[in-house]
Amino acid sequence: MIDAMHNQTTASIPLLVIVGPTAVGKTALSIALAQALGGEIVSADSRQIYRGMDIGTAKPTPAERVAVPHHLLDIVAPNEEFSLALYQAQAIAAITAIAARNRLPLLVGGTGQYLAAVLEGWQIPQVPPQPRLRAALERQAEHMGTIALHARLAQLDPAAAARILPTNVRRVIRALEVYAVTGQPLSAQQRKQPPPFHLRTLWLTLPPAQLYARIDARVDAMITAGLVEEVRSLVARDYSWELPAMSSLGYREFQPYLAGEATLAQAVERLKFNTHGFARRQPNWFRRLPQVVQLAADAPGLVDEAMAIAAELAE
Repeated sequence: MIDAMHNQTTASIPLLVIVGPTAVGKTALSIALAQALGGEIVSADSRQIYRGMDIGTAKPTPAERVAVPHHLLDIVAPNEEFSLALYQAQAIAAITAIAARNRLPLLVGGTGQYLAAVLEGWQIPQVPPQPRLRAALERQAEHMGTIALHARLAQLDPAAAARILPTNVRRVIRALEVYAVTGQPLSAQQRKQPPPFHLRTLWLTLPPAQLYARIDARVDAMITAGLVEEVRSLVARDYSWELPAMSSLGYREFQPYLAGEATLAQAVERLKFNTHGFARRQPNWFRRLPQVVQLAADAPGLVDEAMAIAAELAE
């Protein structure tokens, strides 16, 4: 996909990127800027791709989606396979189409892998999922432990193992899957070819205490809005807890509650705790992105400051 873009045009495509930890205020800023600049938003959120998962993913509201066109929301069912390669291809296609309409594309989200794949031009191995192999590796992880499975990856692909935490079983299995199918380490196949974007990346920040307070308030608002009912409806539709969608942040925390093994208060507290941890890890991805400018999310002149930076894209 990236090669095709290079062949189509030598001109740079203007792209405004808005990143930051969960609950920092990305949606509000992106909508304000898109309305002011004549833009459209491309989501970079690995959970908002799922239909029927609206409250727990903090998906833009129907009113917000009417105010500004959004792309890559609600594109698959929770039980459908979706890969990083598919996201990259669809995001770049959306960005290119928006620019072709003489509108400004805004890439907005907090999923670091999605952002890096698009902005750094990852050349992702085109290896389709191998269900039997994955199931076998998952069984090995259960019997041997995740540390042992990660150690196996370290023998086959030390570079990939150094980048993947032992606790991230899905990524460990994916790296082993690519090696099994191609006979080559995943790390050796992950070349980069930067796409033709003229971009600025706005990284919204807040002091930890303020961010955690926002996260806790958001979780409380999600409960009031019907998050538990949303999770219960997904379970009633036979979506397994083993699915990537159902085992993601905002949903997995309610499994013990629905099974009668925890109180609602305990599930809510666990969700807040896990979201704090997730927000602490997200910056590890943001600091590697190109053309990054950090902005205080609570600054009184945030929109004006962001507008001034966005104006540089027209230069």
